Amino acid sequence: MTTNRDSNKHLLDNDTIAAWIFLSPALILLGIFIIYPIVYLFYLSFTAGSFTKSGTYWVGLKNYSRLLLNPDFWQVIGNTVYFTLATAIPSLIIPLGLAVLLNRNLALRGILRTSYFLPSIISLVAAGLGFRWLFQTEGPVNGFLSIFGNQPIPWLGDASWAMPVLIILSIWKQLGFNMVVFLAGLQAIPPSRYEAAELDGANAGQQFWHITLPGLLPTLIFASITTVIFTLRSFEQVYVITNGGPLNSTNLLVYYIYQEAFAQFDFGYAAAAATVLLGITLVLVYLQLRSWGEES
Repeated sequence: MTTNRDSNKHLLDNDTIAAWIFLSPALILLGIFIIYPIVYLFYLSFTAGSFTKSGTYWVGLKNYSRLLLNPDFWQVIGNTVYFTLATAIPSLIIPLGLAVLLNRNLALRGILRTSYFLPSIISLVAAGLGFRWLFQTEGPVNGFLSIFGNQPIPWLGDASWAMPVLIILSIWKQLGFNMVVFLAGLQAIPPSRYEAAELDGANAGQQFWHITLPGLLPTLIFASITTVIFTLRSFEQVYVITNGGPLNSTNLLVYYIYQEAFAQFDFGYAAAAATVLLGITLVLVYLQLRSWGEES
């Protein structure tokens, strides 16, 4: 009996060693490119100075207090919240409707799926340049609106209109990816559920509410997490189209961090802002995963 126990323990040790050997390349890469940068970012947020000979020095919570007392930072937070909500909600609702429609046997279904997915593989920089051209004061959008007698709208020069341009671009960019995700989720729902619902007299709306949405819950959580992360890390749209203007109305948190770090060279303050962004992202992802766990 003792011999068998020793043999099993020896095999278990060998399996554990083998597992660590196979995992070590991934763990090393994870440590170098994810864990270490996060730890260093957190450390840097408590320092000031630069990467010159003078180096950095410890300032404690000074960078965070500067964030809390800086009205520009709170404006950027407000811009980011508005942009995230205005982008994420349509980026989930519109693709879900398209997925439900294109999951049926329609003519040219494959072509329609491909055409809706194409924006997701286009470079965001190229898409931003295209939207900047479209929404110029003398651009095609105002040219089209002039047919109906509308005066030219300064889309990119007006604080009221610049943010909607970024939102439209972001929704358009995310639409195809979420549509494909929802299509995959829809095809995983057993058709027998719909057949049973039809026999019970359930209409299309009742089937959607009681079968489609519950069946898509894991997919919906995944899509919402990826969409929120996509919107929170938005940078290219602002950099290419508006540079945070006019009047700081389109300055999002990632672009604000970029400005403070690489234009003002205030790396400690930028690291504190980046730490706040990381915290917001982790809280949102945690809340979404928690709601997923409660529903399941």
